[in-house]
Amino acid sequence: MIKIITVGSIKENYFKEAIEEYLKRLHKYTSVEIIEVKDEGFDEIEKNIKLEAEKIQKYISEKDYIITLEIEGKSYTSEEFAEKLDQILIENSNITFIIGGSYGLSDAIKEKASLHLSFSKMTFPHQLFRVILLEQIYRAFKINHHENYHK
Repeated sequence: MIKIITVGSIKENYFKEAIEEYLKRLHKYTSVEIIEVKDEGFDEIEKNIKLEAEKIQKYISEKDYIITLEIEGKSYTSEEFAEKLDQILIENSNITFIIGGSYGLSDAIKEKASLHLSFSKMTFPHQLFRVILLEQIYRAFKINHHENYHK
């Protein structure tokens, strides 16, 4: 099972439709649960990060293999990511991806991660990044099942 814990919600229909499409496609391979926690929206960065971390923590299980999405994380090609995901799934039935809010993730959450993952040095809005993450997870399953997918 894959769980995606993300700060903030999706308001735009075009993002919702893209997310639903990838969830539908992924259903063939695994179950995916998306958990949204409220974006605090305070001007105080540390206060935001702390409150969001407390909410995220409620959804993390001891048996989860945690992957945080961070600009400073490790980058992979799609093929390398597929291989890494396959290796993780051999030993862990639960993978939890965590997407932080506008100010990022707390050190407490980062310390729980077994993998710090970066898709780019660029910053993306969380709505768009959720679609990108789901697409790459879908691509990884297609690669690992030796199925054709657009390159």
